[in-house]
Amino acid sequence: MPKASELKRGHVVELNGHVYVVQNVDVRNPTSRGANTLYKVRFSQLPDGGKHDVTFTGDDTVKNVALERRQVSYLYREDDLLTFMDIEDYNQYSLNASAIENQAPFLSDGLEGITALLIDGQIVTVELPSSVVLEVTECVPGMQAASATGRTKPAKLSNGLEIQVPEYIKQGEKVKVNTETGKFMTRA
Repeated sequence: MPKASELKRGHVVELNGHVYVVQNVDVRNPTSRGANTLYKVRFSQLPDGGKHDVTFTGDDTVKNVALERRQVSYLYREDDLLTFMDIEDYNQYSLNASAIENQAPFLSDGLEGITALLIDGQIVTVELPSSVVLEVTECVPGMQAASATGRTKPAKLSNGLEIQVPEYIKQGEKVKVNTETGKFMTRA
């Protein structure tokens, strides 16, 4: 059983009979003497995705959940169902898009490097790679001398996601996007 001070993003734990994945940990150090360090943890409930915030002290413990991690690739979306395929044994897993609403915009057909988290053979969530490469499908024309400035412009990517990119990026170029922040990283 890990202590609250050991929790990191992506850990899966059980609280009050429900399974949660850690989304964010905020550490607060009180200024008074003898006060305990507080860990404010934001959880997302599995598999339906409801949010839950809990504040722990450093010595509080949480219960680990036995889960299996499998490497999968994203196949397609049908209505609200996302389908993934296991890279090793070609099993297919379906997951409701609302369970991963923050990650779904980064999915594109054939995306690999995804880790599926399974409990009793059922997919409950996925972990995306830290960055994905997508093509710019729409943006205003690039400026020739814009590389020296830090200005940005909106761009629509091949999977429908809209992000801010530097002015020198042109339509048809591929860009690397951070999946945690949703921000432009570099040209690909």
